[in-house]
Amino acid sequence: MLKCRTVWKKLAPLARNSSTVCRYNVRRPGLNAGRTPTCVPTTHMSTGPAGGGKENLVYAVLVGVASVGAIGYTYQTLKGDQRRYDERIEELSSRPHKAAATATQPEPPAVPEPEQKAPEAEAAEPSETTAPPPAGDSTPSSPKLPSHSPYLLIGGGTASFAAARSIRARDPGAKVLIVTDEPDLPYMRPPLSKELWFSDDPSVTETLRFKQWNGKERSIYFQPPSFYINPEDLDKAENGGVAVLLNKKVVHMDVRGNKVKLDDGTEISYDKCLIATGGVPRNLQVIERAGEEVMKRTTLFRKIEDFKSLDKVSRNVKSVAIVGGGFLGSELACALGRKSTETGLEVIQMFPERGNMGKVLPEYLSNWTTEKVKREGVKVIAEALVKSVAFKDDRLEISLKDGRLVKTDHIVAAVGLEPNVDLAKSAGLEVDSDFGGYRVNAELQARSNIWVAGDASCFYDIRLGRRRVEHHDHAVVSGRLAGENMTGASKPYWHQSMFWSDLGPDVGYEAIGIVDSSLPTVGVFAKATAKDTPKAATEESGTGIRSESETEDTATSPVASSAPAPTAQHKDDYGKGVIFYLQDKVVVGIILWNVFNRMPVARKIIKDGEEHADLNEVAKLFNIHED
Repeated sequence: MLKCRTVWKKLAPLARNSSTVCRYNVRRPGLNAGRTPTCVPTTHMSTGPAGGGKENLVYAVLVGVASVGAIGYTYQTLKGDQRRYDERIEELSSRPHKAAATATQPEPPAVPEPEQKAPEAEAAEPSETTAPPPAGDSTPSSPKLPSHSPYLLIGGGTASFAAARSIRARDPGAKVLIVTDEPDLPYMRPPLSKELWFSDDPSVTETLRFKQWNGKERSIYFQPPSFYINPEDLDKAENGGVAVLLNKKVVHMDVRGNKVKLDDGTEISYDKCLIATGGVPRNLQVIERAGEEVMKRTTLFRKIEDFKSLDKVSRNVKSVAIVGGGFLGSELACALGRKSTETGLEVIQMFPERGNMGKVLPEYLSNWTTEKVKREGVKVIAEALVKSVAFKDDRLEISLKDGRLVKTDHIVAAVGLEPNVDLAKSAGLEVDSDFGGYRVNAELQARSNIWVAGDASCFYDIRLGRRRVEHHDHAVVSGRLAGENMTGASKPYWHQSMFWSDLGPDVGYEAIGIVDSSLPTVGVFAKATAKDTPKAATEESGTGIRSESETEDTATSPVASSAPAPTAQHKDDYGKGVIFYLQDKVVVGIILWNVFNRMPVARKIIKDGEEHADLNEVAKLFNIHED
């Protein structure tokens, strides 16, 4: 007590002085004008005047009480927080480990370990159950999908695969992600309407393996599943790789933000992007308007699932009608016609032209081809314009505009392809009004870091002008070039792509350039031999997909055959030959009819763009008169 009193005696004068100074300043109005007071009693700075001690004491007591109260409140608050914290820790420690890991809103300081272990446990599950197609079964919001890909390829067809292979060839450590809305890994489409139908294997729809015309067997897939890596492993792949994200569709493209959005809401950013979305089969409006029962019995042929579906239909119905006389329609007609001899299936092919492939082949050759298709067991109905389709008495009735009525059980619509340009609006990309597809420059670029290849690409042909091509070889070459340019090659597209069609193992043709039956044509034919068939051609080349081998070749100085051209030939003997398509007396297109492995020669003729006085002499460059 004595000690406290001594301390108070020392502090009290200071408290009184400060209080007195405050009261003194309030009473002095002379400070308003910014003047300093002329007289400040110095005694107030050391010892206070007599009196006023009671007020100072009350002031000090109030300050002390407030301080003690604040300290007490702070102590109680901290003690309560500590108690609640201890209770929360005890509650969490009493829960099962798994429940703690899945708590909806755990507090960070309390449960750091369960939140770290939960994603690891989820990531381990797919690696145990996934075998072939990677990431096809990923949940829509799965955090394991890569959020960024240096090379993003939209579409899982031939062009995308060719681009991925090209990117990896030039950049071995590249990380490539292919996004496709199909459930299958990249595969080749031509066998779907050709070799697969001639397989003797009853399980061909499951194995998707076929024998080529040369007798060798192969799969429809470009590479086995082991070639690809899982999408969730793409980020951490030291040597890069190609991953395929199945059953996912890109629905929006943010060009400025360099990212895309999938149909499940997932966003993936990219450095460089390729659009290779291909196309969707067209349908006849009269079929679309005919109702659900008709649509259920109509096939639009494009994908593996369409092949499986049509194969099943052909085994369970009595009649199939193919609408369309182009490449696909004629190939399917011949394929199903071959099967009809064994199963009794009625195969009908109808088209508005006068003969098969009437838009491509000159009339005389179109008529010859039509007879060939008929010999395969197909009922051909030419000059047929479909007026309406109806479902009556469990059958489809196709009414033609000339009054004819065709009854069948199933329809295959093979009337062309519509380029898939769904991303054009969100991406702000230009679509060609004449040919369709995304307009690209000579390097297949639509933007500085966006390329387009395959069926969806409308490119400028330096020799034939702006074009859009829907064939396998173009998909291979344009995809390969786009991949090279995505890695900095900056090469222009100068390649003249080819296409081919086989009407069975005995008749086939390859074409290049503009092959339009409305153009003037000159055909030079010779008698065919046993080696002038698609089967013999594949035996010599070793591959059933002829464009994959021939696109690597170039022709520099073709040597003409020394054998003289025959002076006369039968008017219907079109065993083998060359058909030239002319525009302003210049060859702009060539069809090699049962003449194989000569496409580099045809490509050089079109590239040269010269007038030829005698095309019979030009035909000798293809050695068609040699036995």
